[in-house]
Amino acid sequence: MDKRLLIGIMVTKRISRKSILGLCQRYQNQNLRLYAFTPADIRWKKQRIIGLSLINGKWIQRMFPFPRVVYNRCYNKDSMTIQSLEKIIGKNKCFNSINHFNKWDLHNQLHQSNLSEYIPDTFQYNEVNISELLDKNNLLFIKPIYGSKGASVYRIERLDNDDTHISLHSLAPKVICRKNESIQEKLDVLLGRKNYLIQQGIQMSQLDRQYFDIRVLVQKGNVGQWMIYNITCRVAYERYFNTSMCERVYEAAEILKRILSPEKATEILQSLNELSVMAAQEAENLMGSLGELSVDFVLDKQSKLWIIELNGKPQKNIYEDLKGFKHKDLYRRPMEYAYHLTQT
Repeated sequence: MDKRLLIGIMVTKRISRKSILGLCQRYQNQNLRLYAFTPADIRWKKQRIIGLSLINGKWIQRMFPFPRVVYNRCYNKDSMTIQSLEKIIGKNKCFNSINHFNKWDLHNQLHQSNLSEYIPDTFQYNEVNISELLDKNNLLFIKPIYGSKGASVYRIERLDNDDTHISLHSLAPKVICRKNESIQEKLDVLLGRKNYLIQQGIQMSQLDRQYFDIRVLVQKGNVGQWMIYNITCRVAYERYFNTSMCERVYEAAEILKRILSPEKATEILQSLNELSVMAAQEAENLMGSLGELSVDFVLDKQSKLWIIELNGKPQKNIYEDLKGFKHKDLYRRPMEYAYHLTQT
């Protein structure tokens, strides 16, 4: 009889089960038996789940008992399924319960914490006057409250001649609003009915005239504490501001040492470590049980760090460009954390 502890990996679609299971399977604790399933595979009345597992080298789909712990890989905004699962397997036994973050709620959480000085001014789009905001700050960013991967993020810049450029992805304007035209009307046409927020634009440091951000990957491992596992810089293509469409990914230490003194680079790296753990703790206070996330920073021209946003389901393929990076650790740590949860 297999006495290994059952860990469930919940994914959105059945087609995704084998790929994520294959990645996690390689790095699991030998005491664990993993299976992947979708919310639709849960048979609540039978208290069984139709799952896919690798058994004796073969992919087998069968009925499993409820797992001891669930690693949520669905990109979800609410935790209804998680809450129902936890009524059966126990509170806080599912992690990443909500990982499609509401940027407005998260902004308010961070703004009310000890991180407030690192948070740009942010407003709900439908509650402010864009022209008045541009009078105070000639650079703004508009982003969907539930956006990801830089999709539908607009850059709004008022120039010295009072024209306003509205850009998407690249610095080249998608729309030019002349001095005597209504920017509000032009934006309403562009944005439609989605919920957006407006963020104070930060005058970012550049690397060889290219914009970059700093992404910090924060995960929990076998001791159940937030730890920093990687800090990278995503460098945008030339004449682009969207770092999600990046030309190259570097270790942050390499980039910071190219643009700062050694002492300042060390100081910034230390701050990134401390601030990212604090941000992860605040996100968990708001969202519920989490096991991994990433924190995106930019560095302004005065070398001050700003937290731009947090991502509840970090893109792991961005690390493929890094030489010597241990990709297996990306998938090992959630399994270590899952094992930790079985012991608590």
